[in-house]
Amino acid sequence: MATTTASLDIPASPERVWQLIGGFDSLPDWLPYIPTSELSDGGRVRSLRNEDGGVIVERLEAFDDKARTYSYSILQAPFPVTGYLSTLTVHETPGQDTARVEWSGTFTPDGISDDEAIALFHGIYADGLAALNHTLTVPDQRV
Repeated sequence: MATTTASLDIPASPERVWQLIGGFDSLPDWLPYIPTSELSDGGRVRSLRNEDGGVIVERLEAFDDKARTYSYSILQAPFPVTGYLSTLTVHETPGQDTARVEWSGTFTPDGISDDEAIALFHGIYADGLAALNHTLTVPDQRV
């Protein structure tokens, strides 16, 4: 089993960050490479579509609004891994109006090396956190 974690300090309150990312169906609000998400199974399953039209189906495994964290597994995806479980958490930074967002995952590579799988998901997490930071800190440019 392989693991990876990416984290980023974002100059926004933990409450504001969680308000944006805490909904299991909220990825299109802050992750540009996931333009659509549809919930099913009472809100416990999300079907995502990426920019290329690929489908990723994920199940909510745990949710704690007070602790600002949720975990999910992958039911269907074009990734070369099995047993995928990921957690997204927003932490307070004591004495600052800053949130530390952590995105971590565990998985078993299937047909690729541990290092290749780790690089794949670490890149997804790091790019996602950068997009989140951009969404929260860059003024809306739409007309």
